[in-house]
Amino acid sequence: MKREDQLYPPVKALLEGQGYQVKGEVGAADVVACRADEPPVIVELKLKFSLSLYHQAVARLAVTDHVYVAVPKPTGRQARRMVKENTAMCRRLGLGLICVLADGRTEILCDPGPYAPRKSKKKAARLLREFSRLRGDPNAGGATRHGIVTAYRQDALRCAAYLAEHGSAKGAAVAKAAGVPQATALMGKNHYGWFERVATGIYQITDAGREGLKHWAYSWEETTPGGGK
Repeated sequence: MKREDQLYPPVKALLEGQGYQVKGEVGAADVVACRADEPPVIVELKLKFSLSLYHQAVARLAVTDHVYVAVPKPTGRQARRMVKENTAMCRRLGLGLICVLADGRTEILCDPGPYAPRKSKKKAARLLREFSRLRGDPNAGGATRHGIVTAYRQDALRCAAYLAEHGSAKGAAVAKAAGVPQATALMGKNHYGWFERVATGIYQITDAGREGLKHWAYSWEETTPGGGK
């Protein structure tokens, strides 16, 4: 669909099928539907999800609690994620969401109404666990995910720094000296390619590990036992 007015016939048919009388471009609203003495239903039409669409729809909540947004159903690789995230957004805002398919059919993905999201104790615990493990404050808020310093990376840096200074060592020795209880497992998985096993339970740092220490110098300063910020 290339024009917003192409969304109108499918949306009108959907509402008329539910017994509403439907008219387009009434006042500031794209679509208004009325049924008996019930509060009106308003639908805002757009060719894609946008901040402007949400601004308009939220403004219509001053008129009625029954406000929907209608867009063509997204396609492509990101379509499922886009639908999921915008359905959640609509629920948060108390809006309904209608998707119009290429063949003219419609799908109501959510209806307007109050929304109280369930809190995830598992996600909250994971967040607080990462906060607790992260040493210092190595990341600027709002930074892109590329280059973010995680607690896991800090642990790897501590292990790499110990090996760089002391040479090959047993995992248990690294764990104790670097303050990384899971050092043996971390070096064994070798996620960053910084470690090499030279014998059972004994590891040494690789050239990639030495480069990692240089690249993440600030993070290493943050993680040095007894000398970090």
